[in-house]
Amino acid sequence: MFKSKDTVKPEWQTLANTSPVLQNHEFIWIKDYLYKHAGIVLNDNKQAMVSGRLDKRLRHLGFSSYTEYFRLFGKPGFEQETLMAIDLLTTNETYFFREPKHFDFLKTQFFPSQNSGRPLRIWSAASSSGEEAYTLAMLAAEYSKTSQWEIIGTDISTRILEKARRALYPMSATEKIPQPFLKKYCLKGNDEYEDFFLINNNLRSKVKFLHANLIEKLPELGSFDVIFLRNVMIYFDIETKQKLLKRIEPFLRPGGYFIISHSESLNGFENGLKMVLPSIYRKMGDE
Repeated sequence: MFKSKDTVKPEWQTLANTSPVLQNHEFIWIKDYLYKHAGIVLNDNKQAMVSGRLDKRLRHLGFSSYTEYFRLFGKPGFEQETLMAIDLLTTNETYFFREPKHFDFLKTQFFPSQNSGRPLRIWSAASSSGEEAYTLAMLAAEYSKTSQWEIIGTDISTRILEKARRALYPMSATEKIPQPFLKKYCLKGNDEYEDFFLINNNLRSKVKFLHANLIEKLPELGSFDVIFLRNVMIYFDIETKQKLLKRIEPFLRPGGYFIISHSESLNGFENGLKMVLPSIYRKMGDE
């Protein structure tokens, strides 16, 4: 016996109701939490992004609302879940040899003028999954005047740092890597890793990844000749940017270079840095 259309609940409607909806007051709460704990300013148009990135976690844990999920944040025993949520909301796109003019500057101006009698240290301050740090490692291996060099990569995401340490990437990521570097520093996978490549061990041994939240007290990292802080400040407000510069600048040696994204600027901020090229600054003082 058939039922009338009025008494039948469409299957698509049932499925649509299985995912919690991020309410406006919940979005305001997570915006405030992310700002306080990561310095990130979420625009009002990011509500769908937040929902899309956290939806799987809610369904995995069986929560019917975002409020239930957010109540876990910062509670003892849920530290990893809290970090995972921050990771999901702060991880951004990256790739090898991104913004190549910066690497051309290192190749043609920085490395030729390098002091060969001193170890070289470069900091990728928002290293994400490691592509920037390994790009710097390839350049240092190729052009540095000293074999005593190291690259430090830091990121707020513990999950993405594990990926960086693994140094395993899909073959599609080779697109921007120069062919000589690809042949010299990358290993093509076999069998189940056929569609992947691995950064070779000699290069990986020179790159170290550490967890660091740039808006909180930083670990003892030492001093650096070059600091890359690209595509980070665009997510911060003016006050947070100023605090970030004051926190990071002391790690840069006098005469060292501070490199930001081409879409960013240090205009209007108090600092001891002088622009030498667009998005490339040098710390004032004797080396």
